[in-house]
Amino acid sequence: MFTGFSTRPAEQSDAVFLGDMLVEAANWRAGGVRPRHEVLTSAEHRRYIAGWKRSADDGLVAIDADGIPIGAAWFRMLPQNEPGFGFVAASVPELIVGVHPLWRARGIGRMLLRGVVQLAGAHGYARISLSVERDNFARTLYRSEGFSVSAQGLLRDTMVRRTG
Repeated sequence: MFTGFSTRPAEQSDAVFLGDMLVEAANWRAGGVRPRHEVLTSAEHRRYIAGWKRSADDGLVAIDADGIPIGAAWFRMLPQNEPGFGFVAASVPELIVGVHPLWRARGIGRMLLRGVVQLAGAHGYARISLSVERDNFARTLYRSEGFSVSAQGLLRDTMVRRTG
């Protein structure tokens, strides 16, 4: 099903690339133009990569046939006093997914999502959460992979999935 690309574990040295994928996730709309520095310096976004890779952080990087990174999915544990967009509980890691625009709609996001859900389960987490804007096309992907809405916001929803 997944051809032309594979995944590898995310390493500490992937922090800059994860930042790139965070910018892609924030600019998911066609023509999204929030500058990289604006996304990465905003308090609401930098919590997803600041100090990567802490002991509870883990993820995967998708690479093309030449080993070039093309997407990433990772999770972080965020404290209740500094929650992320998809915060559910201090014991539930929050998932972030980003895929380079040229590689979207080829199954990379699905492959990364499945892999990180399994990874979270292997770490002993019973659930994993994420946040998605209501008009984001990835919402359909998340639903098809077993995520369900656990909380609704003004423009975005929090979705949760069991890892086992």
